[in-house]
Amino acid sequence: MAQFMKKSMIVSVVLAALMLSSAAVTRALTPTVRMADAQGRFSLEQMVPRSFGEWQVDTRVIPLQVDPATQAKLDKIYNQTLGRTYVNRLGERIMLSIAYGGDQGDNMGVHKPEVCYTAQGFTVRDGKPGGLDTGQGVLPVKRLFAVAGARQEPITYWITIGRKATMPGVDQRLQELRYGLSGTVPDGMLVRVSSIGADPDAAYALQDQFVRAMLAALERPARERLAGVFGD
Repeated sequence: MAQFMKKSMIVSVVLAALMLSSAAVTRALTPTVRMADAQGRFSLEQMVPRSFGEWQVDTRVIPLQVDPATQAKLDKIYNQTLGRTYVNRLGERIMLSIAYGGDQGDNMGVHKPEVCYTAQGFTVRDGKPGGLDTGQGVLPVKRLFAVAGARQEPITYWITIGRKATMPGVDQRLQELRYGLSGTVPDGMLVRVSSIGADPDAAYALQDQFVRAMLAALERPARERLAGVFGD
């Protein structure tokens, strides 16, 4: 009996030690530093120029609005959003949408266009990964083609997690994990450009031109917020 009690006590001590060590590891791996706090405040409205290169805001066109339920989800995820339509001298239009979230940890996440457009009644296809040469480096982007009735909308978007642009999905989660293991809660940005047209290739070329012009017009800190740091 005494031997049994001794073994039970040893098992209890070992289990307690394992529980304590597990709790300690969990605390050690739980991110505690928010990148958004360290980087300081900024305003998307002020950061992105209303005119650059041959592009300027077209105040006559209102970007696609989301339904109240989707907007409520976005308000929980993002601290700031910006939606504008730009037009060039040829009358070509690009719709720009930017969303910034100060917490891209497990409890938050970017609201990808695939989900947002589908919720608005669009059929979204293609979903091709691509690279957008900005002149400073190549952005990993995703190309989509959204259709609702007669409206055909080619889309290019990218995500930044902390200081790096990344493809949505596995690469995005790995980037979040790297920050988490360092004890940092990263912030995140989703930048989307789109246009109306039935020719995706021509639309993507125009969108790339727009993005290059926009990033070239930004000061380095703003450019790095939108597109991350290249080669770092």
